[in-house]
Amino acid sequence: MLDEQIRKLLNNLIQIEHVSATLYLAMSAYMATRNYTGMASWLRLQSEEERTHMLKLIDYVTDKNGLVEIQALPAQPSEFGTPLETFQKVLEHEQFVTNSYRQAYNYIKQTDEQTAIFIQEFLLEQIDEEAQAQTIVDRLKLAKDNPAAILILDQELGQRNAAAAAPAAGGAGAGG
Repeated sequence: MLDEQIRKLLNNLIQIEHVSATLYLAMSAYMATRNYTGMASWLRLQSEEERTHMLKLIDYVTDKNGLVEIQALPAQPSEFGTPLETFQKVLEHEQFVTNSYRQAYNYIKQTDEQTAIFIQEFLLEQIDEEAQAQTIVDRLKLAKDNPAAILILDQELGQRNAAAAAPAAGGAGAGG
């Protein structure tokens, strides 16, 4: 059985992953309307990954006989600016997610080692989540306003597939 405070922290992480999934889906739709199909595809896969993280958290809470509380989702914007502005928002969001997992982990490790190990896997994956977003931001900055460079990056991001977006084998993924 989960301690009440830990259950609340886990439900907060479930909400963060749920919001992440809808945020990235909104970004994907926006990029698709701007004909950045590769970026749209990358963001759609990112949305699916965040949903997977949410489900893993839900399964953990229910496996520990905890009550899952799915909260209402905030409305997402319908516009996100340039590709650079959009991916800067992705990076900022991933940094927020990392901080949220770090805070939860720091509290949980003092009282529930098993749950701390579970959360640590998500926290470790955040290293890659932030690194991917940072690389895309850096490359968009290099491209500046060069349409050809942006389209090449768009095409490259469209190469991402579901297997590449899946969490590391053998454990929970992290999110964003």
